[in-house]
Amino acid sequence: MTLRVALTLVAMAVGQAAFAEGQPLTVKLNNIEHDRGTVRVALFSDPKTFRKADQAFASSESPAKTGTVTLVFDDVPAGQYAMMAYHDENANGELDLRFGMFPTEGYGLSNNPKVMGPPAFEESRFEVPGDKPSEIDVDIHY
Repeated sequence: MTLRVALTLVAMAVGQAAFAEGQPLTVKLNNIEHDRGTVRVALFSDPKTFRKADQAFASSESPAKTGTVTLVFDDVPAGQYAMMAYHDENANGELDLRFGMFPTEGYGLSNNPKVMGPPAFEESRFEVPGDKPSEIDVDIHY
């Protein structure tokens, strides 16, 4: 085997390994009202675990800032996902609810659906292709 053939095979293997690991997913959280606390995002790959933050495929947080906050998930495999985000204004690590049902802090979902009651995975489902980086916008509602 020549050196050129060996290097080509190594380059192909490295390229396939990077492809198999996934692509970046950029999430833009829009309409953040103020800079108190943090913003938190949970990415779900399974409809059965949707809305269960401790069972998310991946999660991320960032200091809040007025306007738009951008977070990036690296190496997201191709597939279907749904996302929940919220502005943890008091930095207590959870989305505060009134009467156990109504958010008292800003929140948003992928696809920005209008929901009545608990959101469903299908309403927020989006596709991550395996061949290019993805970007989604989530509007935060207060």
